[in-house]
Formats: sequence, C-alpha cells, structure tokens
Amino acid sequence: MSDVDLESYFQRIGYSGPRAPTLATLNALVSRHIRSIPFENLDVLLGRPIRLDTASLQRKLILERRGGYCFEQNGLLLAVLEALGYDAAPISARARLQRTRDFTPPRTHLFVRVEIEGQSWLADVGVGALSPTAALRLEEDIEQPTLHETRRIVREGPLLFHQARLGQEWADICEFTLEQMPPVDREVANWFTSTHPESHFRNRLLVARAGDNGTRVTLLNNELTVRDARTGESAVRLIESPQALLAVLEAEFGLTFPEGTRFPLSG
Repeated sequence: MSDVDLESYFQRIGYSGPRAPTLATLNALVSRHIRSIPFENLDVLLGRPIRLDTASLQRKLILERRGGYCFEQNGLLLAVLEALGYDAAPISARARLQRTRDFTPPRTHLFVRVEIEGQSWLADVGVGALSPTAALRLEEDIEQPTLHETRRIVREGPLLFHQARLGQEWADICEFTLEQMPPVDREVANWFTSTHPESHFRNRLLVARAGDNGTRVTLLNNELTVRDARTGESAVRLIESPQALLAVLEAEFGLTFPEGTRFPLSG
C-alpha cells in the first residue's frame, strides 16, 4: 500500500498540516476526510463493481472525487496512514446502528486501529452518517467528546461496542473483537455488501458527510436531512424528482453525475 499518492489525497481533503505520525495529525486527517469525502453507495445502485485495490480507491475517491462505503473509505485511510509511518491495522466489525442486541448482523464493517506511543486508537471514516470526526481511544467506559457526537466504548462479555450519544440515549454504532480483517476477508464481505439482494446497500440510497460546526448532512432515498449533532435539531427536505436528486448530490456532497443518470430509488 506504499504507492498511495499522498499529495493528491491531501489536496482532496484540503489538508496542509504536519505529516508526522502523531495523534494530532491523525485527528486532523480523520476530521478533514469525513468532511470532504462523502460516504455513499451510488455505484452499488448503478450496478458497478466496487474494487478495493489501492489504485482503484485512489482513482474513485481522489481523482474522480467520489465517495464510497467502509471498505473503500477506511481502505484508503489505512493506506494513507501506513504511508505516513503509522502502526495501523484493519479491524473487522459488525455495523449495529438501529439493530437490537438479539440480532446478529454480518461482519461487513471495517475500521482502522492505530497505535501511537503505546495507546490504541479507533479511526473510522466509513460508518455512514455517524462516522466519528476524531480518533477514539480504545479504552472502555470513558466518554469521548468530538466536534459532533460524544462517543464511548463499552464491553459486554467478549464483545466491544462503539457507541454514540444521540440525545439522552447511547446508540450502538458497531460491535467488534479487535480481530483483524485481511484483504481476502474484505473482498468476501465487500462482495456480499455490494451484490447480495438482502444487503441494505442494494435497497436504499445513502449519502452522508459531516459538516462544519457540528452539523451532519444525510441523504436517505429522497429525504435530505441536515442535523446539528450537538443539539439534535434537524431540518428535512424531500427530493421530488431525479433531476432534483442530481442537483442535491452535487450541491451538498460534491458528487457529479451525467444528466439523465437515474438511481433505482430516485423515482
């Protein structure tokens, strides 16, 4: 993964700060990445393959100025961190948002574990509308404020849960055991996520990015939501036509598609 083009990546996310493998650099990269490269599953809806090699990730997320989902987003971040000299590893997880504990979702999520001066950190730029905008200390039962939601990591038996505080409640974001996820496992999980008829990425349109000042912008099918993560206040707008959807994708997320592009769920 050493062939990642760092200059193009930094330009893509608007970063011009230090490059030493420190916690401050990691937090700055995570924050800029999430605000610049949107989470999205649009190629899945268009029937296009999702490729995870570094060259493909760079072409799509950097040169073509597109977004992607966890295997793409965190795959690119992992390559960048390794190139900068971080001790980083891919970790497998199960996405749990809006899923009860008695349901076992597939192990189809990826985040990055980063070791800095004897401390482990969780970096995740690919968990949709709730990607944490700072690295999280891999330490149990401490509240960790970010520019957006407050986070924590809790344990239940052998399982760890990354949680976000939404209003007065704690919501599970993902479940993990710190087992690494090598490329072959990512390829299998990516195949399921992008092609299986029951994958939620095949059945709904989802685009999200973190905004400045604690806001989050999310497009779910034809519903655009701007939420203040600190207060919980939201404004919702319905997108009424395929043409309007293309305009919103460009204006709110910087995603440009040819006129006449139609997504299966856009009407």
